[in-house]
Amino acid sequence: MKYFFLSYFLVVVTVVSFAGFRGHKFEKPPIQVFPDMDDQAKVKAQVKSHFFADGVGMRHPVTGTVPMGFELPSKPASEGYTPQTLEFTHGSTYYYTGKVGDYYGDGFPEELKVSTELLKRGQERYNIQCAICHGTSGNGKGVFTKYSTVVPADLTGPGFDDASNPAYRPDGKIYDTITNGWNQMGGYGANINVQDRWAIVAYVRALQHAAKNPAK
Repeated sequence: MKYFFLSYFLVVVTVVSFAGFRGHKFEKPPIQVFPDMDDQAKVKAQVKSHFFADGVGMRHPVTGTVPMGFELPSKPASEGYTPQTLEFTHGSTYYYTGKVGDYYGDGFPEELKVSTELLKRGQERYNIQCAICHGTSGNGKGVFTKYSTVVPADLTGPGFDDASNPAYRPDGKIYDTITNGWNQMGGYGANINVQDRWAIVAYVRALQHAAKNPAK
């Protein structure tokens, strides 16, 4: 029996040693056996920094620069706007949302001219942002599928390019999906600017045409 209590005591000591007393506060930082990047050299918002001469961590943007993919509006945000009256330096509501009223539009905005240059730009952006999941041919068999159980959409399927199919995706819907995501796909609105999103839509349509009309 004494061996049982001795073993029990050793188990309790071991558990307490590793788990510690829940809720107990220590004045010194805990011992980190595996730091797991808990401590990183970074600047936190609203926190002082000794790295900069003025001691301020948050920095002003470089004069004359704007975030990547950002487009300057024609009027200040203080004047307000609604989605129905959205007016930027160039571009209509459809150009920025892919919608006409409450419905997804079909066709390309009048601000864009579908050209060889636009298709080449769309191919470039597609191969960078989309091909990893949807495949270079748009068949949904990108490299990502080898390492995941998630099945990306086949962009060349009838649901995407056949207007008679109930699952048809108009151009505005594809644009909106790129911007805001759909199901398990995250949105790329922060990564791809407006014109490049439409360029990708144009290239997707080119892939669909190529799938229906393979070279002989």
